[in-house]
Amino acid sequence: MSRYKKLVLLHSNDMHGDFLAEDIDDRLVGGVSMLSGYVDKVRKEEPNTLYCIAGDMFRGSVIDSEYKGLSTIEIMNALAPDVVTLGNHETDYGISHLLFLEKCAKFPIINANLFIRTNQARLFRPHVILEVDGMKILFIGILTEEVISQTKNEGLIGSFVGINEAATEVGRICNAYNAIDIDFTVLLTHIGFEEDKKLAEMLDPSWGVDVIIGGHSHTFITEPAKVNDILIVQAGTGTDQIGRFDIIVDTDNNCVSKYEWKSVPINDDHCPRDSEIERLIANYKADTDVKYNRIVTRFRRELTHPDRNRETELGNLLADILKESLNLDIMLLGSGSVRNDSMGPLVQFSDLVECFPYDDSVTMISVNGAQLRRMILYMLRDEVWQGAHCEFYQFSKGMKIVYDRNKKELLEFSFEGEPITEDHLYRVGLQLFHYTNMEENLQISEDEISANAKPRVVTTSCREILDEYLSSHQHLDACVEGRLKVI
Repeated sequence: MSRYKKLVLLHSNDMHGDFLAEDIDDRLVGGVSMLSGYVDKVRKEEPNTLYCIAGDMFRGSVIDSEYKGLSTIEIMNALAPDVVTLGNHETDYGISHLLFLEKCAKFPIINANLFIRTNQARLFRPHVILEVDGMKILFIGILTEEVISQTKNEGLIGSFVGINEAATEVGRICNAYNAIDIDFTVLLTHIGFEEDKKLAEMLDPSWGVDVIIGGHSHTFITEPAKVNDILIVQAGTGTDQIGRFDIIVDTDNNCVSKYEWKSVPINDDHCPRDSEIERLIANYKADTDVKYNRIVTRFRRELTHPDRNRETELGNLLADILKESLNLDIMLLGSGSVRNDSMGPLVQFSDLVECFPYDDSVTMISVNGAQLRRMILYMLRDEVWQGAHCEFYQFSKGMKIVYDRNKKELLEFSFEGEPITEDHLYRVGLQLFHYTNMEENLQISEDEISANAKPRVVTTSCREILDEYLSSHQHLDACVEGRLKVI
């Protein structure tokens, strides 16, 4: 029997409910139907094929939002991945609901991070061993630190908080199963491409990790990174492409002998359509269309949100609506709350929900000028510009910030044309996620802001505020006007 065996690893990440194909330049691109068609084609051509998903199946579509992920699980059941790990957005509907969805899944969902604080019991299987052509392939699931932020209201739920702890846990699992002759080891992570590199550096080569398949940072690559002799890959975001590894495994030495990796475009040139999945999605879409296809408003033109780490047209508009409607001085709108890179000119309710899926509350806090300065400087720290996945904010009208990256100082810091003074109090709005995680994201504690004034929930639904305002205002426009300038 040959010591060399071929293994094909297909992988997706950060699909975010991207179920439907798009018609681009007279070609169909993306969508779960053609993605499934490609996976099935490869499985027929290459019997030693495994398909895995590195987190964030949820969020991004009205089909997902309306059914709180249950529709996504059913669609994923039809897609039939061999193994999936959790992403941070899998926790958006709450841990208890996630555990319910996991029971509905017909594929293994693995995660070695989440546990119950009182007895250290894991919430999910930390790993799975899949056997292919006599090879034993070990998959281990590792989640981003951001999940801790998502689950702060779940007092009994804990997580390993950093890559040091995650590396230790990987070593513990690998050591426990080395005795049964694991031929190949894959980490399925959702911590971001740069963090994957740091994690790889920390892993002991004797643990036998061969590949890290990651997600979270939506990174498009042209070739794998290689750190500590571990290959690291990611497949961007959505369903427009899929990652493909063709690997020759040395089963005597349990390692990669040689490999080829590529990002395969999902389009109708070479990806057959899956009629069963199309029928399933069509049923869900027919139900949601009745509720979501009403027209909310019409903008003067298409408004954009091309980058979360700078001021954008859509960010300005949405922050202004919340500021005005909630009688705030300043609305700090989480840039990551705006999920699409554009919206309009015609805006249906489905567009609003897909662009702004987080129907959370807004809490008004009072901060003085000195505290606000500290918050803004922390938001603009060097990590933000070095590719780290940090929270960033869109500012409502009236704010003027000019930041010098070299000097790390604010050259201008004003509100409604007047310099912000250290002792003046400002009423600032924060969405629930950002209020719950002020200390991590803005370097200010609840005790500090409570000393100024008691925080107060001013709406329980951002989306209702936005829907009501947009429905009663037509021909809105917004532009990038220098509220935040980085030099």
